[in-house]
Amino acid sequence: MASVLLTFSLRHNLRLVASGCRYVSKTAPKTLSEFEYDAPSMKTPVPGPKSQELKKQLGEIQNVGAINFFCNYEESRGNYLVDADGNRMLDLYTQISSVPIGYNHPALMKAVTNPNNLSAFVNRPALGILPPENFPEKLIETLLSVAPSGMTRLQTMACGSCSNENAFKSMFIWYRVSVLACSYVCLFKQAPGCPDLSILSFMGGFHGRTLGCLATTHSKVIHKLDIPSLDWPIAPFPRLQYPLEEFARENSQEEARCLEEVEDLIVKWRQKGKPVAGVVVEPIQAEGGDNHASSDFFIKLRNIARKHGCAFHADEVQTGGGATGKFWAHEHWGTDDPADIVSFSKKMLSGGYYHTDELQPDKTQYPHLLSRARGQGTFCAIDARDDVTRDNLLLKTRDKGVLLGGCGERSIRFRPALVFKEHHAHQFLNIFNDVLAEYK
Repeated sequence: MASVLLTFSLRHNLRLVASGCRYVSKTAPKTLSEFEYDAPSMKTPVPGPKSQELKKQLGEIQNVGAINFFCNYEESRGNYLVDADGNRMLDLYTQISSVPIGYNHPALMKAVTNPNNLSAFVNRPALGILPPENFPEKLIETLLSVAPSGMTRLQTMACGSCSNENAFKSMFIWYRVSVLACSYVCLFKQAPGCPDLSILSFMGGFHGRTLGCLATTHSKVIHKLDIPSLDWPIAPFPRLQYPLEEFARENSQEEARCLEEVEDLIVKWRQKGKPVAGVVVEPIQAEGGDNHASSDFFIKLRNIARKHGCAFHADEVQTGGGATGKFWAHEHWGTDDPADIVSFSKKMLSGGYYHTDELQPDKTQYPHLLSRARGQGTFCAIDARDDVTRDNLLLKTRDKGVLLGGCGERSIRFRPALVFKEHHAHQFLNIFNDVLAEYK
């Protein structure tokens, strides 16, 4: 819902700052010119006594080590954040780049208090299984209206970390089903159902602090200290020299060095038996130091990922939503095929990721021929559509060198020996898939 409100405001070109604008009253302003304060106003050092007391109180309940001060969001307006002690500050940090059009923007306040929107907040729908009836329309009119080039599908999430975490899962599933052309069920974190795949990330990158995302976050030691992680490849990100026009040759060499290392890591991890399913990168490394690279670097990085069969994920959690002068930072790359996945949050007042049709693999294979897959351990079976189909599949599979059995009216049964290995399973699946693909 928040994304709907943001998109509305962006579409209507609403602005906060007007010449000579100032805050007039605590009541809802009627015009934007009455909306903002004139300038900063400091009453105490920061944090002030009230913030310090509140921090002490909260410290009895939870960890408060990261808290700077407490805020009075009701009194904050536009570009100005007011703290608990009445200090008014011109906010150039905006909740780590998360406030899109200022505090308490009248258009957003109006939309949030609209009776037609209240039920979405009150009832907190489980969107994955019980979305409201207007959900498709809302997504099409809002988030999909600003979808990145080539992105036709959308998965909504609640925050930046969970957006990236689930984007990683999508890349793994896509790689397993589409690239390796196989699919297994797994509950116990073991192969083959739980494949040893990896995501390539960059030094200085920040993609979140949940466990999967933390394995790709390399901006500060404190984020990772004492937390188990995953053995995934980490590539160097270019460290450009400025002014750019004076160091064009050196910067080009630096980017070439990093790209060469990316390709080398992808090959090495494949040889280690941990193939890279996806590459994740920020268009601008924010938390890691506002590190930039050229459009040419990102285009070549995209091509390397494609060459090696890896999904390419542009993490726009902090750069998306208009902050770079374009709605998406990757638009500066000047390509119509920028990525396979683009994640977002922060300024979008929501979370999620866009992706291409290719990242939505069809997990239902041969539904016109097979159904009711079932089993325990090696004791498995699957139903053919009828007895004639079942018998033909048994014969065609046997002719290709695999012996199966029938049971019941239309079932195919699998009874491998207890020394049946993974490579035997691959042999069978490849042959059985060929038989099914040829079956008319």
